[in-house]
Amino acid sequence: MTVYAETSAVLRWLFNEPQGDEILETLRAAPKVACSRLTLIESHRAIRRAVVLEELIETDAAEVRATLAQAAARWAVLEISSDVASRAEQAFPVEPVRTLDAVHLASALLLRHVIPDLVVASTDSRVRDNASQLGFAIFPAS
Repeated sequence: MTVYAETSAVLRWLFNEPQGDEILETLRAAPKVACSRLTLIESHRAIRRAVVLEELIETDAAEVRATLAQAAARWAVLEISSDVASRAEQAFPVEPVRTLDAVHLASALLLRHVIPDLVVASTDSRVRDNASQLGFAIFPAS
């Protein structure tokens, strides 16, 4: 099983939110993990936002960034290519779809061409609904 790590799932793990431990266990156990470059960008922005809003102190933020960097070093990172952008511009089964969600869904679809057993890890209901309609297995279960 290869896991596509969408940002909402990664942030649950990084910020120790509900289901974070379950997500971490799955990411660790997966033989392969893939993500979009967007996952890393959004995660870094969320960490920065948490510092600015004083939800996280800078020393803790540095630890979270280091944890993300360690994980990402082992992940396959799909760049936001023209193929991803072209697919993101097209319709999805459950519209409306936010732009960044469309990039995640397009990335997962393109990865599935080379990784047929791709499972989408997401806690975002819009991403989950679309991924399910597109035939992906979804994690976590609920």
